[in-house]
Amino acid sequence: MAVGKRLENKVAMITGGASGIGAESAQLFAEHGAAVAIADINDNLGPKVVGEIESAGGSALYVHLDTAREEEWREAMAVVKERFGRLDIMLNAAGVSGRLPDGSAAPRVGDANLENWNHVMAVNATGVFLGTKYAIEPMREAGGGSIINISSIYGIVGSEHNAAYHASKGAVRTFSKSAAAQYATERIRVNSVHPGFVDSPMTQVIHDNPERAAPRLAQTPMGHFGQPIDIANGCLFLASDESRWMTGAELVIDGGMTAV
Repeated sequence: MAVGKRLENKVAMITGGASGIGAESAQLFAEHGAAVAIADINDNLGPKVVGEIESAGGSALYVHLDTAREEEWREAMAVVKERFGRLDIMLNAAGVSGRLPDGSAAPRVGDANLENWNHVMAVNATGVFLGTKYAIEPMREAGGGSIINISSIYGIVGSEHNAAYHASKGAVRTFSKSAAAQYATERIRVNSVHPGFVDSPMTQVIHDNPERAAPRLAQTPMGHFGQPIDIANGCLFLASDESRWMTGAELVIDGGMTAV
């Protein structure tokens, strides 16, 4: 087992870094010595996470980034390179659920609308594509790197709910394998992470409601929801050199849900 800081002298960029899994990962990466660029559309919470990291002695910056917009990726990556000079880790954690505002599932396929489908795919799939695309050149310059794409258990199995979400997360899974194969010889690793039911801002409207939470708990053999730190710890492993011979893989962190 590694002892001490596991990401010293590395630079990480994290989309969706203002809250949930992204914010937890940002703080954990910084604790392990990485300089962290937090990218998000939440211009209130993002700088607060930066402040917390800096107060703890770490190095961080915030950049506004809509992950579905390619021009914003160009601008954000230029800021990161200017400030930190390199990029070693890209964590694509930004995502949307596609659920209705009250937390209920999106309509079934026959009643779904194209606008919702396109929005979910733009953030969850296209955003990961662009994050991977714009990480390649700085990682090539750095001699390699680790790209970590947050998918979901619903990138592996399906359910009767939210077809657009499942499709987008399945896209992340197989896209990560293709990118991994393309860049393995350049020491650029690409892996996907598949969380189960985790307490986060995205799931709060469901998990705070006992009736809605109960079926999810019943599907989870360990009997409780995961926490963002549970996923961040897996991302830390993939970001570190401990996983240097690991690419194109799926890291499932789901309390046992997909085991039964």
